This record gives sequence, structure tokens and C-alpha cells, in this order.
Amino acid sequence: MEILMNKEQRFERMPSSKMLLYVAMGSIVMLFAGLTSAYLVREAEGNWLKFDLPQLFWVSSGLILLSSITMNWAVMAAKKNNSSTASKALLITLLLGFGFMISQYLSWRSLYSQGIVFSGNPSASFLYVITGFHIAHLIGGLIALMVVLYKSSQNIYNSRNLLGIQNCAIYWHFLDGLWIYLFIFLLYVR
Repeated sequence: MEILMNKEQRFERMPSSKMLLYVAMGSIVMLFAGLTSAYLVREAEGNWLKFDLPQLFWVSSGLILLSSITMNWAVMAAKKNNSSTASKALLITLLLGFGFMISQYLSWRSLYSQGIVFSGNPSASFLYVITGFHIAHLIGGLIALMVVLYKSSQNIYNSRNLLGIQNCAIYWHFLDGLWIYLFIFLLYVR
């Protein structure tokens, strides 16, 4: 009986918030798998406008990759009980996230000025829908970042209390990886 109790004591359950996060990310993966699959099927049918992606998509990609680095910096600082540095890193991550959104908006404006509009052709519609859904999920990430930044400024996160900042980081890295996948997909599947 003692051996069984020791095993139970060592068993750590995954927090429910982390489990729910993984379920949500799985749902998001399915959404984008469906969208990219539909893109491929519709492209094969013809009547597909070929156009170059805006150069600002490269800027967006750079911003989001940098934001992953700053998010890691924030988690590492929280693990070292350095709330001030964690807050600075979270603020930079937040600003890079807003920069990503602005570069996406400017990309859409560039496309629109070239006559590539949402209802003009299925290829343009797919581009706007795919990037729009990513932005919608990114807005959720930015809201989470703001909450985590506020809590970090209140010295909530430390080496013994990391769940909130870790969940935020997992979601943020997921969004980053999702964008890189989408960008490569849109870049090469044309």
C-alpha cells in the first residue's frame, strides 16, 4: 500500500486550464486544416487568380518570430522571480503582436489597392479568410497577453506560480507556428 501511495503522490495532473488550451488549439488546427484543404480543392477547379503576396507578409513573419523570443524571455524571467523583466518582455511581445496586426492590415490595403478584393476571385477570398481568421485568434492572444502583463506587473508570477504565463506562452507560440505554416502555404501553394 505504501508503494501505491508514493506513486499517487508523485503523479502530477495536468491543470484543467492547460488541458482546455490544448483542446482549443486542436480545434483551431482543424479549422485551418479545413481552410487550407478547401483552398487546394478550389484551386484545382480553375478560375484562380494568381497574384504575388504582399512583401509586408515577410515583415509580419519577422515580427511574430521576434515575439516568440520575447515571450520566452518573459517566461524565463518569471521562473527566476524577476517580475520587472517579465513585464518588460511581455510588453515588448504585446507591441510586436500589435505590429503584426498592423502589418497584416497594411498588407490587406496593398492587395485592395491592386484590385485584389474579397469578392473578386476565390483566391483572394481565401487569402482574406485565412489571414482574417488568424488575426481573430491573434486578438484573443493579445487579450490574454494584456491580462498576463497586468498580473505580471502585480508580481503574480514567480517560480512557484507560472501557469498563467506558461499557458499564454503556449498559445502565443502556437499562433506563431500557425502563421509560419500559413505563410509558407500561401507562398508556395500558388
